[in-house]
Amino acid sequence: MDPAAQDEMEPALPPGSSCPGPEWPEQERAEQLARGAALKWASGIFYRPEQLARLGQYRSREIQRTSSLEARIKSVVQSYLEGVQTGVWQLARALEAMQGSREALGQAHRLLLDMAEATKTLEPLREQVVQHKQLQVLSQLLPRLRAVPAAVAHTQTLIDAQRLMEAYVSLRELEQLQEDTWVPLGGRELPVFEGLGPLTEALGWAVERVAGAAGQLAREDPALLVAAVRVAEVEAGRTSSLGQPARGWRQRFLQALQEGPERAHFGAALLPEPGALPEWLETLRLALPAELATAEALVEPCCPPHYRVVRLWAHTLHDGLRRSLQQLLTGPELGATDAFTLLHWAQHVYLGPEMMGNMELGPDADVSQLEPLLTLENIEQLEATFVAKVQANVTQWLQKTLDGEVAEWGLEKEPDTDPSGFYHSPMPAIVLQILDENIRVTSLVSESLQRRVHGMALSELGTFLRSFSDSLIRFSRDHLRGEAIAPHYVPYLLATLNHHTALRSSMSVLQLDGVTSVALTRVEVALDELQRRICRLVLEALLAELQPLFATLPSRQWLSSPELLDRVCERTASLCRDFWRVRSPAVQLLLAEAERTVVLQYLRALMQGRLVCRSIDERTQAAERLRHDATQLRELFLGLGLEESAQCAPVLLSLRELLNLRDPTLLGLEVASLRQQFPDVSEEHVSALLDLRGDVSREHRLAALSSLQAGPPPSPPAGRRALFSLVPAPTPAPSSCLPSGPCA
Repeated sequence: MDPAAQDEMEPALPPGSSCPGPEWPEQERAEQLARGAALKWASGIFYRPEQLARLGQYRSREIQRTSSLEARIKSVVQSYLEGVQTGVWQLARALEAMQGSREALGQAHRLLLDMAEATKTLEPLREQVVQHKQLQVLSQLLPRLRAVPAAVAHTQTLIDAQRLMEAYVSLRELEQLQEDTWVPLGGRELPVFEGLGPLTEALGWAVERVAGAAGQLAREDPALLVAAVRVAEVEAGRTSSLGQPARGWRQRFLQALQEGPERAHFGAALLPEPGALPEWLETLRLALPAELATAEALVEPCCPPHYRVVRLWAHTLHDGLRRSLQQLLTGPELGATDAFTLLHWAQHVYLGPEMMGNMELGPDADVSQLEPLLTLENIEQLEATFVAKVQANVTQWLQKTLDGEVAEWGLEKEPDTDPSGFYHSPMPAIVLQILDENIRVTSLVSESLQRRVHGMALSELGTFLRSFSDSLIRFSRDHLRGEAIAPHYVPYLLATLNHHTALRSSMSVLQLDGVTSVALTRVEVALDELQRRICRLVLEALLAELQPLFATLPSRQWLSSPELLDRVCERTASLCRDFWRVRSPAVQLLLAEAERTVVLQYLRALMQGRLVCRSIDERTQAAERLRHDATQLRELFLGLGLEESAQCAPVLLSLRELLNLRDPTLLGLEVASLRQQFPDVSEEHVSALLDLRGDVSREHRLAALSSLQAGPPPSPPAGRRALFSLVPAPTPAPSSCLPSGPCA
């Protein structure tokens, strides 16, 4: 479409209208949008040529529509202009009203300024009126005000005389007079009332002092205590019009009532000195129930029920005692006696019927709500302290006992004996008494402490037994080396066996019911070891006597004469003559070990190969000598008291059969029989015995030794101990070894 046609299609603006200028950007943008929409509409309508014929119709229709819109716009604008005109008129009226109001306010302001100036002229008159009123009040109260200093002095006198109710009434009258003058004087404080503050404080202190001495006053002057209670209660219900804070005399009274008994019994200066704890606790045992009895019988009737004086004092005394004990435990460490006394007192006496468990103490005390006097940490601390102190003392006592016992071992006199003739020493009784007393006394405190001390006692007993054993070793070593010859060496060793027996038989004293202690087992093991060591030392003394005698056995002299064994029996009998002074069962053990030692030395001598029989007669003599020696040893130890069933000498009779055998081909049977009786016999032992015969050929030797390997190893007979395994034998020649022997 050409521009000319486009201009013709655009609607013409009405006369007198103009396009809005750039100061109306919204209108310009709206006009542009309208033009664009019109162009778009026209482009769509007149796109085809046949539609151009209807252009005139469209133009006339748009002209009519434009005229209608212009009319409507004119109507709207006319209506808007009429509203604006009405608003402008109303604004003009409002402006006129505002100006009138402003002029009226200005006039009022000027009137107020004039009135303020007039008021300043009346201020002196107002002050005169106030002063006149105050002077009027003072003139009315002047007689009473003049009496205030005298009333203050009189009230102070009443307080000093402990006439508390009269003093309080007088004080209240003075305070009421002060309140009467407060408002009329505009809150001004008159100098005449300056003494009321100290007077009030003095009366408050007087009430506190009475409360602090309530126990004594309840017995001596209950009226004074009642007066103090009434003053505190009346003051608690008083209200002041002067805005003063509450005095809290009831709280001060209760505080002083609570602190009085605590200060009397648990002040800082009243804590016990070291070593004085039992006396201090005994004093408290008597004093605390007396205080509670006083509270229940005398103090509580003087106080209101809600004070609960008995409960207050019970808990106060308990708390004071707890704090004192805590302070005591944080100080220097207590001794064993003090720790034990405190544990027993706190756990038994304090809660017992003599104190807090007293049946006469009423339910008002409410002792069931009291905290434990000692905490678990305190009990642990005290028990550990007691056990450590007692352990140190027990160690010292046991060491002194041991030192005294050891000092007697080197004396010129024999050990002491009891009426039955047995060696006796008070040492075992002293040791057990020391330990038993410490264990039993702890049962008065608690099971835990008893268990601790029991374990400590057993531990110390084990240490004592080890020290005792070490002392025996040093005693034996010094004696055998000649450094400190003991005139009665063996008797004192035998006496220690009786000590062992006494300790062993009295171990039940240290056994707690229902308690299986590892420490007790260790003590029993230490006792067994001590017994073995004592027996070993006695046997070593026996060996020292016998070894030189057995050095010449067997020999040609031995074959023909019993003199060698006679000397052995004499020495043995001489050494063992005091065995009867040893109590059973230790004496039987010692005799059995001595007899076994002699037999072992006898067997050791036979196995050395120092003698070889050269004929049948010598073998017969050797066999007869073995029979004779076995009988002699049997009679020796039977005479000493050893039971025949415990003897080892019958082994010599078995060896006699091996030597007395005439037919060497039957040696295998004898060797097998010997093996059945003594399973620990070895090829070396049998070879040494065959060498003693002197007539055994290689074939017979091999046949006899082969019988040791025939069949399973036999079980040792019941009650028979090993012998041959403790006897060394010379190593046999290689020619005598079997293929399965030790030389193979």
